[in-house]
Amino acid sequence: MPIRWYGPADPADPTYRHFERIVNFTLHAALYAAVNSGLWVVQELRHPWAHLNWLSLGWLAALLVHAGVVIALRPPRQP
Repeated sequence: MPIRWYGPADPADPTYRHFERIVNFTLHAALYAAVNSGLWVVQELRHPWAHLNWLSLGWLAALLVHAGVVIALRPPRQP
C-alpha cells in the first residue's frame, strides 16, 4: 500500500512536515539498501574493495542519525 497524503499540501502544517520527513527517510533507507547491496555483490563477484566496510558503516550511521531526527521532530499528539 503506497504512502499517501490526503488533503491539501500545507508546508506550515506540522503533520505534513512530519510526513515529508518520513517519506524522505524512506527514500534514504531504500537508496542505502539498493546501493549498498549492489556494491557488496559487485565486490564478491569481481573486485575486492578494502574500504567498503567503512562506507557501509558510515552510511548506516548517517541513516540512523536521520531516523533519530525524524523521531525527535515528531509533532506532539493531538487529543
